[in-house]
Parts: sequence; structure tokens; C-alpha cells
Amino acid sequence: MLREYTYAGLAALIFGLVIGKVSIPLLQILKFGQIVRSDGPSSHLKKKGTPTMGGVIFLVSALLVTWFVALQYRIGSILDLTIITIFTLGFGLIGLVDDTLKVVFKRPLGLLAREKLLWQFILTVSASLVLHTIDHSTELTIPFIGYSLDLGLLYWPFLLFIGIGFSNAVNLTDGVDGLAGSTMLFSCLAYIMIGLVTGVGITTLFSSSLAGGLLAFLYYNRHPARMFMGDVGSLALGGGFVAMGVLTKTELLLPLVGAVFVWSAISVTVQVVYFRLSGGRRLFRMAPYHHSLELGGWSEWSIVAIYSFGAAVCAVLGILGLVNMGR
Repeated sequence: MLREYTYAGLAALIFGLVIGKVSIPLLQILKFGQIVRSDGPSSHLKKKGTPTMGGVIFLVSALLVTWFVALQYRIGSILDLTIITIFTLGFGLIGLVDDTLKVVFKRPLGLLAREKLLWQFILTVSASLVLHTIDHSTELTIPFIGYSLDLGLLYWPFLLFIGIGFSNAVNLTDGVDGLAGSTMLFSCLAYIMIGLVTGVGITTLFSSSLAGGLLAFLYYNRHPARMFMGDVGSLALGGGFVAMGVLTKTELLLPLVGAVFVWSAISVTVQVVYFRLSGGRRLFRMAPYHHSLELGGWSEWSIVAIYSFGAAVCAVLGILGLVNMGR
């Protein structure tokens, strides 16, 4: 099946390049340009008006290729494909609504936080019901150690936590040209290997397709970006990432493979808590932390390089974490 996985990645890459070529001028005509927040780095002001919602490049190409190849070569099941679609397309649609409110209706913050969380909750619960239908294991295995613990009914709140958590963590990492796409690319490469080792072909197929779509997107998103992914892309990536971990039963590898996303979420949480407890002082210049680096004089290229290096290291550690996990 290695040939099919390789062809899937190449097909998603070509398809994504075509979508990007067509969508950039279309988004410019429709004036679907980036809204730059006034409280962000001043260097981002020049990015105002750059076409956004570019996440459709990898979202559409990855899902279409995954479904086509999976059905053509009978990889995985319809329910597996449903899980991937709920987490990826479902979360992406939340982001699409969020982007539309920002761009079309000029609401800088898009969906209210409680509205976004409500729909993320509904989608994760929907995925949980599908998983329950196929008797999905509620056991968690600790990486490297191999000790397994059956959470029973507690598994579903855990799934809710990581589903909402990672979709928002990837969303927070999206803020510098090429950052979220590059770091997620390494996570996809890790899950190509994890899918092969665990024998879960649908995860390998989806990871390969998403990697191809991300490469196409990065062609347009590399600095200086001609297109941004928008929330439609970042939320979809977070949801798809969780689907990879769930289907391979490597949920506890997600924080390791996706450590850069976890760090973005932690930096925001720590900043907010410190700000409130200290009476208005800031621990970092700005959060998420990559913006703090920008204000410290780091170029966007340098930030992407150091974060990508960290993502690559974490990807390797994630693969090594399969040792003693019974995989």
C-alpha cells in the first residue's frame, strides 16, 4: 500500500496547488482579505488585505483524496472516514463561519468564544457517538512505558478535552507566515510512520494526503505570504490531528508530537493568569509566544525555523514513543 499512500500525497499536492492558483485571485475579487487586530505586532499591519481562508487548499484536497483512495482500495471503513471528516471538516466549517464573520461582517473577533466552544463541543460529542458505535477502546497507553489504563466512561470527557484543546491550540499557533502549516507538516510525517507501525492504514492515508495539501498551501503561505489559512484551516488541522491520534489509539502521543501547539496554548494561559494575578503586568511581551519573539526582533523566517526544528524533534520522539506501547 506504500505506493497508494505516496500517490495520495502527490495527488493532494497537485490538487492543492491548483486550488490555490484559482482561489487567490477569486478571494481578492471578493475582498476576502485578512483583518489585522490592532493589538497585534505592528509589523503585521502591512498584511492587511492579504487573502485569507486559504485553509480550503489542504482541507478540500486532503479530504477528497482520502475518501477517493480509501474507497477505491478499501482502506479503513466508512466509520473511520466519518471520524476523520467530523473532526477535520466539522471543525473547519466552524472556522469558515468565524472567518466569514470577520471578513464579510467586519467582526474582528468573529464567533464569540462561547459560540465556538459550543459547536466544538457538539462536533466532538458527535464523533464520540460514532466511536462508541464501533466499540472504540477506552484504554490509554502511556508512551515509552507501555502501561495501559482503561478510563471507561471517563474516556469521553478526555476526548472532549483533547478535541477542543488541540483545535484551539493549532489556531493559536497560526500567526506567522508558514508557522502553523510547517509545524503541522512534521506532525503529519510522524503520523504517517505511526499509522504504518500500528497498521492503521486510514491514518497513514489521511496523514499523507494532508501532508501533500499542506505542502501546496505552504507554497502560497511562505513568507511573505500570498495567502493565510484562516480559522477554517487552523481549526481543521487541530481536529484532523486529534483524529490521527484517536484512530491509532495513540492519544497520549498527541501532546508530544504536537508539543509546539501545546506550548502556544500554555503561553496564552500563563500570560492571562499572570496578568490577572499581578494586577496588569505581562510575563511575555505578547502571547502566543511566537509574537513575543517577533517583538524581540526575531524575523518570521527565524521563528518558523526554530518552531519547525522543535516540531521535527517532537515528531521523532513521538515515533520512538511507540516503543513498549504494544504497537
